[in-house]
Amino acid sequence: MKRYLILSDGSVFEGRAMGAEGETLGEVVFTTGMVGYMETLTDPSYYGQIVTQTFPLIGNYGAMLPDSESEKPALRGYIVRELCEKGSNFRMESELDEFLKKEGIVGLCDIDTRALTKKIRSKGVMNGLITDKKNVSPQRLKEIKAYKVLNAVRETTCDKVITLGTGSKKVVLWDFGVKLNIERELLRRDCTVIRVPSYATAEEILSLGPDGLILSNGGGDPAENVAVIEELKKLNERKLPTFGICLGHQLLALSRGAQTHKLKFGHRGANQPVRDCVSGRTYITSQNHGYAVVPATLPEGAVLRYTNANDKTAEGIDYTDMPAFSVQFHPEACGGPRDTNLLFDRFMDLMK
Repeated sequence: MKRYLILSDGSVFEGRAMGAEGETLGEVVFTTGMVGYMETLTDPSYYGQIVTQTFPLIGNYGAMLPDSESEKPALRGYIVRELCEKGSNFRMESELDEFLKKEGIVGLCDIDTRALTKKIRSKGVMNGLITDKKNVSPQRLKEIKAYKVLNAVRETTCDKVITLGTGSKKVVLWDFGVKLNIERELLRRDCTVIRVPSYATAEEILSLGPDGLILSNGGGDPAENVAVIEELKKLNERKLPTFGICLGHQLLALSRGAQTHKLKFGHRGANQPVRDCVSGRTYITSQNHGYAVVPATLPEGAVLRYTNANDKTAEGIDYTDMPAFSVQFHPEACGGPRDTNLLFDRFMDLMK
Protein backbone atom coordinates (compact mmCIF):
# COMPACT_ATOMS: atom_id res chain seq x y z
CA MET A 1 0.00 0.00 0.00
CA LYS A 2 1.28 3.47 -0.88
CA ARG A 3 2.05 5.92 1.89
CA TYR A 4 3.37 9.48 1.78
CA LEU A 5 5.51 11.91 3.74
CA ILE A 6 4.23 15.47 3.43
CA LEU A 7 6.66 18.11 4.69
CA SER A 8 5.73 21.51 6.08
CA ASP A 9 6.97 23.20 2.90
CA GLY A 10 4.38 21.22 0.91
CA SER A 11 6.79 18.77 -0.72
CA VAL A 12 5.69 15.12 -0.96
CA PHE A 13 7.73 11.89 -0.80
CA GLU A 14 6.00 8.74 -2.01
CA GLY A 15 6.77 5.33 -0.54
CA ARG A 16 5.27 2.14 0.81
CA ALA A 17 3.54 1.58 4.13
CA MET A 18 5.27 -0.32 6.93
CA GLY A 19 4.59 -0.61 10.63
CA ALA A 20 1.28 0.40 12.18
CA GLU A 21 -1.74 1.72 10.29
CA GLY A 22 -2.81 5.34 10.49
CA GLU A 23 -0.94 8.62 10.16
CA THR A 24 1.50 10.48 12.35
CA LEU A 25 2.81 14.04 12.67
CA GLY A 26 6.26 14.94 13.97
CA GLU A 27 9.57 16.72 13.50
CA VAL A 28 11.47 14.97 10.70
CA VAL A 29 15.14 14.28 11.50
CA PHE A 30 17.81 11.94 10.16
CA THR A 31 20.37 9.70 11.82
CA THR A 32 23.53 8.42 10.13
CA GLY A 33 24.01 5.29 12.25
CA MET A 34 24.88 2.18 10.22
CA VAL A 35 23.90 -0.21 13.00
CA GLY A 36 21.82 -0.08 16.16
CA TYR A 37 18.35 0.57 14.77
CA MET A 38 16.77 -1.11 17.82
CA GLU A 39 18.61 1.35 20.05
CA THR A 40 17.49 4.21 17.79
CA LEU A 41 13.85 3.13 17.87
CA THR A 42 13.86 2.99 21.68
CA ASP A 43 15.96 6.09 22.46
CA PRO A 44 13.66 8.46 24.43
CA SER A 45 15.55 11.46 23.02
CA TYR A 46 13.60 10.97 19.77
CA TYR A 47 10.33 11.88 21.49
CA GLY A 48 8.03 13.75 19.10
CA GLN A 49 10.20 13.08 16.05
CA ILE A 50 9.93 11.10 12.81
CA VAL A 51 13.30 9.42 12.41
CA THR A 52 14.88 8.80 9.00
CA GLN A 53 17.71 6.28 8.69
CA THR A 54 20.33 7.31 6.12
CA PHE A 55 21.74 3.75 5.97
CA PRO A 56 19.83 2.14 3.07
CA LEU A 57 18.99 -1.33 4.47
CA ILE A 58 17.27 -1.60 7.86
CA GLY A 59 15.88 -4.70 9.57
CA ASN A 60 18.43 -7.26 8.42
CA TYR A 61 18.89 -8.68 11.93
CA GLY A 62 15.26 -8.43 12.98
CA ALA A 63 14.07 -7.07 16.30
CA MET A 64 15.34 -8.03 19.76
CA LEU A 65 14.04 -6.45 22.97
CA PRO A 66 17.28 -6.87 25.03
CA ASP A 67 18.87 -4.22 22.80
CA SER A 68 16.23 -1.65 23.75
CA GLU A 69 17.27 1.61 25.43
CA SER A 70 13.88 2.16 27.09
CA GLU A 71 10.73 0.25 27.90
CA LYS A 72 8.77 1.76 25.03
CA PRO A 73 9.60 3.76 21.87
CA ALA A 74 8.92 7.51 22.10
CA LEU A 75 9.41 8.52 18.47
CA ARG A 76 6.44 9.52 16.30
CA GLY A 77 7.36 7.72 13.08
CA TYR A 78 10.08 5.79 11.24
CA ILE A 79 11.40 6.11 7.67
CA VAL A 80 13.82 3.78 5.84
CA ARG A 81 14.98 3.33 2.27
CA GLU A 82 14.65 -0.45 2.18
CA LEU A 83 13.01 -2.62 4.82
CA CYS A 84 14.47 -6.10 5.17
CA GLU A 85 11.39 -8.27 5.54
CA LYS A 86 13.25 -11.45 6.47
CA GLY A 87 15.86 -10.82 9.15
CA SER A 88 18.60 -13.26 10.08
CA ASN A 89 20.17 -13.40 13.54
CA PHE A 90 20.29 -16.05 16.26
CA ARG A 91 19.08 -13.49 18.82
CA MET A 92 16.18 -12.29 16.69
CA GLU A 93 12.75 -12.36 18.36
CA SER A 94 10.60 -11.00 15.52
CA GLU A 95 10.78 -9.20 12.20
CA LEU A 96 11.30 -5.45 12.49
CA ASP A 97 7.99 -4.69 10.79
CA GLU A 98 6.20 -6.87 13.33
CA PHE A 99 7.87 -4.90 16.14
CA LEU A 100 6.77 -1.60 14.60
CA LYS A 101 3.18 -2.82 14.34
CA LYS A 102 3.18 -4.08 17.93
CA GLU A 103 4.51 -0.75 19.24
CA GLY A 104 2.11 1.32 17.13
CA ILE A 105 4.87 3.02 15.13
CA VAL A 106 3.71 4.33 11.75
CA GLY A 107 6.45 3.81 9.18
CA LEU A 108 7.38 4.49 5.58
CA CYS A 109 9.80 2.61 3.32
CA ASP A 110 10.87 2.63 -0.34
CA ILE A 111 11.35 6.40 -0.43
CA ASP A 112 14.43 8.36 -1.48
CA THR A 113 15.98 8.89 1.96
CA ARG A 114 19.05 10.46 0.36
CA ALA A 115 16.97 13.22 -1.24
CA LEU A 116 15.07 13.72 2.03
CA THR A 117 18.29 13.99 4.03
CA LYS A 118 19.81 16.48 1.57
CA LYS A 119 16.65 18.58 1.85
CA ILE A 120 16.85 18.66 5.67
CA ARG A 121 20.56 19.49 5.55
CA SER A 122 19.99 22.41 3.20
CA LYS A 123 16.72 23.81 4.59
CA GLY A 124 16.97 22.61 8.18
CA VAL A 125 14.78 20.32 10.27
CA MET A 126 11.12 20.59 9.34
CA ASN A 127 7.85 19.01 10.37
CA GLY A 128 6.19 16.24 8.42
CA LEU A 129 3.11 14.05 8.23
CA ILE A 130 3.18 10.38 7.30
CA THR A 131 -0.19 9.61 5.75
CA ASP A 132 -2.00 7.42 3.23
CA LYS A 133 -3.27 10.55 1.44
CA LYS A 134 -1.14 12.16 -1.25
CA ASN A 135 -2.76 15.57 -0.83
CA VAL A 136 -3.76 17.46 2.30
CA SER A 137 -5.96 20.51 2.83
CA PRO A 138 -4.48 23.98 3.45
CA GLN A 139 -5.72 23.72 7.04
CA ARG A 140 -3.91 20.40 7.53
CA LEU A 141 -0.72 21.92 6.11
CA LYS A 142 -1.01 24.71 8.68
CA GLU A 143 -1.24 22.06 11.41
CA ILE A 144 1.92 20.42 10.09
CA LYS A 145 3.78 23.76 10.13
CA ALA A 146 2.55 24.58 13.65
CA TYR A 147 3.64 21.29 15.27
CA LYS A 148 6.14 21.57 18.14
CA VAL A 149 7.85 18.96 20.31
CA LEU A 150 6.61 19.78 23.82
CA ASN A 151 6.85 18.13 27.26
CA ALA A 152 9.42 15.58 26.04
CA VAL A 153 11.06 15.18 29.46
CA ARG A 154 7.83 14.80 31.44
CA GLU A 155 6.48 12.27 28.92
CA THR A 156 9.58 10.03 28.96
CA THR A 157 10.75 10.13 32.60
CA CYS A 158 10.08 7.33 35.08
CA ASP A 159 7.08 7.73 37.41
CA LYS A 160 8.72 6.51 40.63
CA VAL A 161 12.09 6.06 42.34
CA ILE A 162 13.86 2.91 41.10
CA THR A 163 16.90 1.42 42.89
CA LEU A 164 19.28 -0.94 41.08
CA GLY A 165 22.38 -2.74 42.31
CA THR A 166 24.15 -2.80 45.66
CA GLY A 167 27.44 -1.10 44.79
CA SER A 168 29.73 0.85 47.09
CA LYS A 169 28.96 4.22 45.47
CA LYS A 170 25.43 5.60 45.58
CA VAL A 171 24.58 7.47 42.38
CA VAL A 172 21.34 9.34 41.74
CA LEU A 173 20.40 9.13 38.06
CA TRP A 174 18.09 12.06 37.30
CA ASP A 175 15.86 10.69 34.56
CA PHE A 176 14.99 13.13 31.75
CA GLY A 177 14.41 10.28 29.28
CA VAL A 178 17.40 8.12 30.11
CA LYS A 179 19.02 5.51 27.88
CA LEU A 180 19.29 2.31 29.86
CA ASN A 181 22.93 1.75 28.94
CA ILE A 182 23.84 4.64 31.25
CA GLU A 183 22.46 2.51 34.08
CA ARG A 184 24.42 -0.51 32.85
CA GLU A 185 27.70 1.43 32.76
CA LEU A 186 27.22 2.59 36.35
CA LEU A 187 26.28 -0.89 37.57
CA ARG A 188 29.46 -2.27 35.97
CA ARG A 189 31.42 0.17 38.11
CA ASP A 190 30.18 -0.98 41.51
CA CYS A 191 27.45 1.63 41.87
CA THR A 192 24.05 1.57 43.50
CA VAL A 193 21.91 3.43 40.96
CA ILE A 194 18.87 5.34 42.24
CA ARG A 195 16.82 6.55 39.28
CA VAL A 196 14.53 9.46 40.12
CA PRO A 197 11.82 11.20 38.02
CA SER A 198 12.47 14.51 36.28
CA TYR A 199 10.13 16.26 38.73
CA ALA A 200 12.17 15.24 41.79
CA THR A 201 13.27 18.19 43.93
CA ALA A 202 16.77 19.02 45.10
CA GLU A 203 15.68 18.23 48.66
CA GLU A 204 14.39 14.79 47.65
CA ILE A 205 17.60 14.00 45.77
CA LEU A 206 19.83 15.08 48.66
CA SER A 207 17.74 13.05 51.13
CA LEU A 208 18.91 9.91 49.30
CA GLY A 209 22.49 10.61 50.41
CA PRO A 210 24.13 10.28 47.00
CA ASP A 211 27.87 10.19 46.38
CA GLY A 212 27.26 11.58 42.90
CA LEU A 213 24.63 12.79 40.44
CA ILE A 214 24.11 11.86 36.79
CA LEU A 215 22.01 14.19 34.64
CA SER A 216 20.62 11.98 31.88
CA ASN A 217 19.94 12.48 28.21
CA GLY A 218 16.46 13.35 26.99
CA GLY A 219 14.47 15.03 24.25
CA GLY A 220 13.01 18.41 23.42
CA ASP A 221 14.10 21.99 24.04
CA PRO A 222 16.30 22.15 27.17
CA ALA A 223 15.15 25.68 28.03
CA GLU A 224 11.60 24.37 28.40
CA ASN A 225 12.54 22.63 31.66
CA VAL A 226 12.36 25.67 33.93
CA ALA A 227 11.51 23.75 37.13
CA VAL A 228 14.38 21.28 36.65
CA ILE A 229 16.85 24.12 36.07
CA GLU A 230 15.78 25.83 39.30
CA GLU A 231 16.22 22.62 41.31
CA LEU A 232 19.59 22.03 39.67
CA LYS A 233 20.76 25.48 40.80
CA LYS A 234 20.14 24.39 44.39
CA LEU A 235 22.15 21.19 43.87
CA ASN A 236 25.03 23.14 42.33
CA GLU A 237 25.39 25.01 45.63
CA ARG A 238 25.93 21.70 47.45
CA LYS A 239 28.95 20.85 45.24
CA LEU A 240 27.73 17.32 44.58
CA PRO A 241 29.95 15.43 42.07
CA THR A 242 27.93 15.76 38.86
CA PHE A 243 28.14 14.32 35.34
CA GLY A 244 25.77 15.64 32.65
CA ILE A 245 25.09 13.72 29.43
CA CYS A 246 23.40 15.21 26.32
CA LEU A 247 20.28 17.01 27.63
CA GLY A 248 21.84 16.82 31.10
CA HIS A 249 24.85 18.69 29.71
CA GLN A 250 22.56 21.43 28.40
CA LEU A 251 20.54 21.68 31.62
CA LEU A 252 23.69 22.00 33.73
CA ALA A 253 24.92 24.83 31.50
CA LEU A 254 21.53 26.58 31.69
CA SER A 255 21.56 26.29 35.48
CA ARG A 256 24.86 28.16 35.49
CA GLY A 257 23.54 30.99 33.33
CA ALA A 258 24.58 29.87 29.85
CA GLN A 259 22.24 29.76 26.86
CA THR A 260 21.28 27.10 24.29
CA HIS A 261 20.17 27.35 20.67
CA LYS A 262 18.58 25.04 18.12
CA LEU A 263 20.89 23.62 15.45
CA LYS A 264 19.93 23.65 11.77
CA PHE A 265 19.62 19.87 11.54
CA GLY A 266 21.30 18.57 14.69
CA HIS A 267 23.78 15.77 15.27
CA ARG A 268 22.36 12.26 15.13
CA GLY A 269 24.44 9.18 14.47
CA ALA A 270 27.48 7.23 15.59
CA ASN A 271 30.23 9.00 13.66
CA GLN A 272 30.51 12.51 15.10
CA PRO A 273 34.15 13.66 15.57
CA VAL A 274 34.80 15.48 18.85
CA ARG A 275 38.07 17.22 19.75
CA ASP A 276 39.41 17.36 23.29
CA CYS A 277 40.71 20.92 23.75
CA VAL A 278 43.09 19.78 26.51
CA SER A 279 44.82 16.79 24.90
CA GLY A 280 44.17 17.65 21.26
CA ARG A 281 42.88 14.13 20.67
CA THR A 282 39.82 13.56 18.47
CA TYR A 283 37.21 10.95 19.43
CA ILE A 284 34.47 9.45 17.28
CA THR A 285 31.23 9.68 19.24
CA SER A 286 27.57 8.71 19.25
CA GLN A 287 25.18 11.66 19.35
CA ASN A 288 21.48 12.51 19.25
CA HIS A 289 20.54 16.14 19.82
CA GLY A 290 19.02 19.14 18.08
CA TYR A 291 20.13 21.83 20.55
CA ALA A 292 23.57 22.98 21.72
CA VAL A 293 25.11 25.22 24.37
CA VAL A 294 26.29 28.62 23.09
CA PRO A 295 30.03 28.79 24.04
CA ALA A 296 30.08 32.61 24.18
CA THR A 297 27.54 32.55 27.01
CA LEU A 298 29.51 30.28 29.36
CA PRO A 299 29.92 31.90 32.80
CA GLU A 300 33.05 32.19 34.91
CA GLY A 301 34.02 28.77 36.22
CA ALA A 302 32.81 26.97 33.08
CA VAL A 303 35.50 25.96 30.56
CA LEU A 304 34.82 24.55 27.10
CA ARG A 305 36.51 21.12 27.06
CA TYR A 306 35.23 19.43 23.88
CA THR A 307 34.21 20.83 20.49
CA ASN A 308 32.69 19.26 17.39
CA ALA A 309 35.38 18.88 14.73
CA ASN A 310 32.86 19.53 11.95
CA ASP A 311 30.97 22.63 13.02
CA LYS A 312 32.88 23.71 16.18
CA THR A 313 29.77 23.53 18.41
CA ALA A 314 30.16 22.91 22.15
CA GLU A 315 30.54 19.21 23.01
CA GLY A 316 31.64 19.31 26.63
CA ILE A 317 32.25 21.60 29.59
CA ASP A 318 34.45 21.35 32.68
CA TYR A 319 33.41 23.31 35.77
CA THR A 320 36.38 24.60 37.76
CA ASP A 321 34.40 25.91 40.76
CA MET A 322 32.47 22.70 41.44
CA PRO A 323 33.14 18.96 41.00
CA ALA A 324 31.21 18.67 37.73
CA PHE A 325 31.64 18.13 34.02
CA SER A 326 29.31 17.41 31.12
CA VAL A 327 29.34 16.21 27.51
CA GLN A 328 26.93 16.62 24.62
CA PHE A 329 27.72 13.21 23.15
CA HIS A 330 26.94 9.73 24.50
CA PRO A 331 29.85 7.99 26.29
CA GLU A 332 27.60 4.95 26.83
CA ALA A 333 27.20 4.71 22.99
CA CYS A 334 24.79 1.86 22.13
CA GLY A 335 24.95 1.84 19.26
CA GLY A 336 28.23 3.43 18.41
CA PRO A 337 31.94 3.69 19.21
CA ARG A 338 33.10 3.30 22.80
CA ASP A 339 35.96 5.79 22.49
CA THR A 340 34.67 8.00 25.33
CA ASN A 341 33.49 5.29 27.72
CA LEU A 342 36.37 6.37 29.97
CA LEU A 343 34.29 9.38 31.07
CA PHE A 344 32.36 7.09 33.41
CA ASP A 345 35.69 6.28 35.07
CA ARG A 346 36.37 9.99 35.35
CA PHE A 347 33.04 10.37 37.14
CA MET A 348 33.97 7.55 39.52
CA ASP A 349 37.24 9.31 40.31
CA LEU A 350 35.31 12.53 40.91
CA MET A 351 33.21 10.79 43.56
CA LYS A 352 36.34 9.51 45.31
